[in-house]
Amino acid sequence: MTIWHPDLSGRTGPLARRLADAIGEAVASGALPEGARLPPQRDLAHALGVSLNTVTRAYADATARGFVQGAVGRGTYVRTTAPPPDADEAADLIRPAAGPIDLARNLPTPGAADAALATTLATLAQSDGLSAVLDDQTAGDPPSWAAAHAAAGAQWLAGLGLPGADPDRLVLTTGAQHGILVALLATLAPGDVLLTEALTYAPLKALTRSLGLRIHPVADADGSLSPDALAAACGRVAARALYCLPTLHTPTTATQDAARRAALAEVARAHDLTLIEDDVFGALPPDRPPALATFAPERTLYITSVSKTLTPGLRVGYVLAPPDRVQAVRTAVTLSCWMPPPLMAEIAARWIGDGTAARLTEAQREEAAARQALARDLLTNPDVRADPHGFHVWVPLPPGWQPDAFRAEARSRGVEIVTAGAFAVDPAAAPSAIRLCLSHERRRARVHAGLSVIADLLQGGPPRDTLVL
Repeated sequence: MTIWHPDLSGRTGPLARRLADAIGEAVASGALPEGARLPPQRDLAHALGVSLNTVTRAYADATARGFVQGAVGRGTYVRTTAPPPDADEAADLIRPAAGPIDLARNLPTPGAADAALATTLATLAQSDGLSAVLDDQTAGDPPSWAAAHAAAGAQWLAGLGLPGADPDRLVLTTGAQHGILVALLATLAPGDVLLTEALTYAPLKALTRSLGLRIHPVADADGSLSPDALAAACGRVAARALYCLPTLHTPTTATQDAARRAALAEVARAHDLTLIEDDVFGALPPDRPPALATFAPERTLYITSVSKTLTPGLRVGYVLAPPDRVQAVRTAVTLSCWMPPPLMAEIAARWIGDGTAARLTEAQREEAAARQALARDLLTNPDVRADPHGFHVWVPLPPGWQPDAFRAEARSRGVEIVTAGAFAVDPAAAPSAIRLCLSHERRRARVHAGLSVIADLLQGGPPRDTLVL
C-alpha cells in the first residue's frame, strides 16, 4: 500500500499544527476519502522525517477538529459521520443561549478549554501510561503517577507566588471546596469555633453545620477582615482557626495587600490560630500580593484549584499543609473520596507542564477584563466594587431597594443574581447589596443584556405599588 504523504512545504506554524492542517485539507479535497485509514503514526513519522511525538500531536489535533476519529486497535480513520457542531453550538447544548441570563454563578467563561481537552484526551487514548492512571489504586505504596501529579501541583503553586512548595506537603483534592472540607476535618473537632469574614464563601456555612462546628464572623467597621478585628474576635471567643479568601474575595472583590496579610499572620501566631487560606482565584490577578501562607507557613493550610481558572469540570485542587498536618489532610481525603480522580489529575498535570494551563489562564484574564469593561460602562454607581481581573462585581443597592425585592424584580425580567444574604454569616446583618457574576454566560451579548437590566433597575428604583379600587 502507498503511504499517504502530505506536502508540508509553504506552511507556517508549529510542525504538528501544519500536519493537522494538511490532514484537514486532504479530507476536504477527497485525497483522504471518508473511511480511509491514516498511516500508522510511526510509519508516517519515518516517512516525513519527524518525531513520533509530532505525529501523535497532529493526529490528536485532527481528531479534536473533527477531521478524523480513532478506534482502539484499528488506528485512525477519516470520519464517516458528520463532524460535531461548532464550538458555539456545542456550548449552547450545555449553557443555553435563551432563557434566564445567569449572573449568579461564579464560574470561568466556557469554551476556552474545549480544544485543549479534546487534544489531551486523544493523546491519552494512545498513551502507554493511561492504564496506569486508571488502574493503580494500591493502598500501600504511592501509585506510580502520584509524584508527577504532586510536582505539577507544586509548579501551579509557584505561579501563585509560592515558589519552592514541597510536593511532599501537597495533597490533591477534588477541587477547592473539597479542599476546604478536608482542611476543616484535619484541623477542627465538633464544637470548635471557626472564624471567618462576615461575608464568606456561601457553602462554608453548610459545611460547618454538617461538621458540628460553630462559625463566628469577623469584621471591622467597613466590613473587611482587619488585624484589629481578628484580635478582638480572638479575645471574645476561643477560636481554633480562621478561614479567609484574601484574593478577589467573594462577594466583595477585595484583595488584601501584603502589609495586612503580614499583620493577620502575626495575630494568628499570637493567638495560636490555624489559618485556612482559600486562594481559588489567586491565578487570575497577574500582579498578586504574596500568599498569606508565605507569612505563616507553619500554621497555614493553603487551598487552591484549577477549576475556577481553567474549566469548572476539571475537579482538581491542591492543599499545601504544614508538615505536622499533612497526614491528617491525606486521611481526610481518603475518608471523604478515597482519592481524587487520577485521570483529571493527569490532565491538569499535563496542562501545567506543557503551558496549556498558562495559556488558558491568560485567556480567562483577557475575557474577564473585557466583561469588566462592560460592567464599568453600564453600572455607573461609584459604590460598585470590581477588579479588572475578577469574574464578579459587588453592587450596593441604592435607597429604596430591598435585596430580596431587587432579586425578584431582576428574575421577573429574566436575570438571575445573588444577594448579600447568601454570604452573610449573620443574615440579619447582611448589607443591602448584590453580587453579579460576569463569566458564566458564554456570550458577551447576554452579559451586556443582563447588566442593562440591572442598570435600569438601579437607576429607576423599585416599582410603585398599584392601588386597586
